[in-house]
Amino acid sequence: MSKLSKATLFSYSLADLPVAMSLFPVIVFIPRFYSKELAVPLATVGTILVLHRVFDAITDPLMGHFSDRTKSRWGRRRPWVAASVPLLMLGVYQLFIPPDGAGGWHLLGWGMVLSLGTTMLLVPYYAWGAELSPDYRERSRVTGARAMAGIVGSFSAQAIPALCLLFLGLGGNSFVLTAVATTMLVLMPLCVAVTVWRTPEPVVAIQSQVPVRKGLRLMFENKPFLQLVLAFMIGSIGLNITTPLYAFFVADVLGSEDQTIYMLSFFYLTSLLAVPFWVRLAGRIGKHRAYIGAFFLLAFAHPFYLLLGEGDFWWMLPITLATGFAAGGFSQTLPNSMKADVIDIDTLASGENRAGLYFAAWSFAQKATATLGAAIAMFGLSLFEYDAQLGGANGPDETFGLRFLFSTFPSLFFLTGAAIVWKYPITEERHREIRAELDARAGEVLPS
Repeated sequence: MSKLSKATLFSYSLADLPVAMSLFPVIVFIPRFYSKELAVPLATVGTILVLHRVFDAITDPLMGHFSDRTKSRWGRRRPWVAASVPLLMLGVYQLFIPPDGAGGWHLLGWGMVLSLGTTMLLVPYYAWGAELSPDYRERSRVTGARAMAGIVGSFSAQAIPALCLLFLGLGGNSFVLTAVATTMLVLMPLCVAVTVWRTPEPVVAIQSQVPVRKGLRLMFENKPFLQLVLAFMIGSIGLNITTPLYAFFVADVLGSEDQTIYMLSFFYLTSLLAVPFWVRLAGRIGKHRAYIGAFFLLAFAHPFYLLLGEGDFWWMLPITLATGFAAGGFSQTLPNSMKADVIDIDTLASGENRAGLYFAAWSFAQKATATLGAAIAMFGLSLFEYDAQLGGANGPDETFGLRFLFSTFPSLFFLTGAAIVWKYPITEERHREIRAELDARAGEVLPS
């Protein structure tokens, strides 16, 4: 199996950069911005985030279905990726730079626009990546390149405001959102254009004809997929509980609100540098074993945050480096590569290529866990009677609630995810057997 060129990997991965740049602030800064500066109650923010995912429960499988069945001179995936750009740009602009008087309804409506644009891009885009190569190790290179681009996007969302704070003295959640939105609006059309024009879209001989409801039923009979997606969802809930609490923790526990952007920059820079390590480790010991290692590193590093208090900003750094290193393999690189492998099982069983439907289910799982984690964080703060308006003036019980939710509670999810994926059956050897059967079947149907 020939290796994909670095140019192909670069052009394909580029579209993920502006998407990650825009979506990370939605999780990290939007909850605090709308609750503290626009006075939307924490419980209301949590409810709105859940409603966004209810919307995705409808749009994601439909997008997977339509993407699998699209026939055009430009391919199945490319037209949808291109068409998503205007919706993404409009949603980011309205959500990140809201007009005067914006509140809960503004967050709900424009959040749905952003969710729809994200669905239109990510579902066919991820399916496109799975189809670039059928090889077990090459798929890790594809998802590794995409993960690195996404981390660069998330890192840029921190670095740009950090540089403005450092050199211009400009900071605060409102400025961060404005700076990120402006940068994203410039980069989004440019990066997607490179992906659409420069990335080949392989011709898939086996098209999907199964109705969407039957396709979903068949998908849920794919046991390795269910095992993988369940481990991913539970682990990601833990990670996404911490994400929206980052700004609260640094500001209200450590007393260093203006420096939040610096710590997040360290986190994402470490994640970026760690991706090649996780790709190589997966090639040596297998993807699921490397994935378990990332779970354990996160689970055992996170409780150390509980030891931090007022003035301990730099003591947070070694813990952040450890969790950022684990996140380089945990969040995108390894599970996305494993996901492409389990689609081959479905193709072998059904005789059809339904990558779009699988990636729609995965996209929904990814967004649902991001929202569920954020909702747990917001409702958890509300349960502890934490007041976002008071910030660091909350009492010791309320502050302990924030510290516990951010540090120790997520480790329960990481350990559970590791236990679920412990006996994952798709090794490199098993995948090689599956690909041999698929190649033999493809040879049988080719015209003589």
